[in-house]
Amino acid sequence: MAVSNIYVGLEIGTSKVCMVVGEVRGDGAIKILGVGQHPAAGVRKGEIVDPETVQTCLHDALARAEERSDVEVNTVFLAVTGSHIQSLNNRGTIRVADEQMEINGEDLEEVKKIARDVPVPKENGYIHSIIQHYYVDGQEKVLNPLGMLGQKLEADYHIIHGVKTRIQNSIKCVREVPLEVEDIVFSPVAAAQVVLNREAKNEGALLIDVGGGTTDYICFVDGAVVASGCVPIGGDHITNDIALVLKIPLARAEKLKVNHGSASLKNIEHGEIAIEGESGKTVEQELLNQIMNARATELLSVVAEPLQKQGLLEKLGKGIFLTGGSSLMTGIGDVAEDIFGIPVQKAGSAAMSGPSALFENPQYATPVGLIRYAQLLDEQRPKKGTLSKLGKSFERIFGGGR
Repeated sequence: MAVSNIYVGLEIGTSKVCMVVGEVRGDGAIKILGVGQHPAAGVRKGEIVDPETVQTCLHDALARAEERSDVEVNTVFLAVTGSHIQSLNNRGTIRVADEQMEINGEDLEEVKKIARDVPVPKENGYIHSIIQHYYVDGQEKVLNPLGMLGQKLEADYHIIHGVKTRIQNSIKCVREVPLEVEDIVFSPVAAAQVVLNREAKNEGALLIDVGGGTTDYICFVDGAVVASGCVPIGGDHITNDIALVLKIPLARAEKLKVNHGSASLKNIEHGEIAIEGESGKTVEQELLNQIMNARATELLSVVAEPLQKQGLLEKLGKGIFLTGGSSLMTGIGDVAEDIFGIPVQKAGSAAMSGPSALFENPQYATPVGLIRYAQLLDEQRPKKGTLSKLGKSFERIFGGGR
């Protein structure tokens, strides 16, 4: 009888700390057993700035997750983000030994090592090395070259890297709870596991995860990751702009944004909105929308610019998928369609069992995606020591449109 495995995904976001406990059954189905979350404090733009405060939030989220799932949590898969995380594409090439001819596992490791041999800042470390495509003696897009005969093996990789100390500080914070970190995963890589299906990845799709303090993105073309990154702007910056312009507290600005505002300038209903808690104070609907539109336009333009330069936008046959808590903001889809010139799709729910509201709410895409990610990782490789080979076999999860 197949054995069930339990995995825990942890996202320490700017707005919330969220821990999801999931059970992967023998048939591959995933059931969410419990969720623990707590409003975040001590996190700025997706990065920990006050470890002690974050640990307090973590303890609370952990207690709730354990209580609701009836599982003792010891290890987690940790999502990481931050503007220090960068990515690039590079090709590795090797000659296969004449006497050998048959491509083996050592050849795959060697070509990957060569592909990763690119200049990155000395303070940076690799987070993921994700295969895009293999080539054998010029034959394009070979899915699995293992065992094939050939003299030249080439491999295109998408490489994600970030500042080692900033990633290590996140790991250290979690370990002092104490919890062991099984692996780290760049947030949009995790979210893509539940938001994008194989068809979307093959036809071309851009996932934009709009959080409180950051906006992460990952772009797939022909089933492969071709671009990813993090912009240090999120929904909280829109709230802050409203507060500054209207000279009101952040909590009231957030309510205005959520209950009355829109990032879109289309079909504005003219009129005044009473500002809750501010006696007699009102704001014109048009002004509120203009404030929100300006920052949302900036945020999405920063994502669009490098993708436009790389000529990727015309390759997105499935369009744009918005996720993350701030993707719920009214009108942000209209702004995205204006900037990218591509239809925005509604992120579908994951094919999992458990509290249905969890999957319908895009703010849970990353922690739930970590569960799926852990499942795929386990299917694709034997167990390795924790943190010893981060990202070692993720190429098989993402590569070649499989």
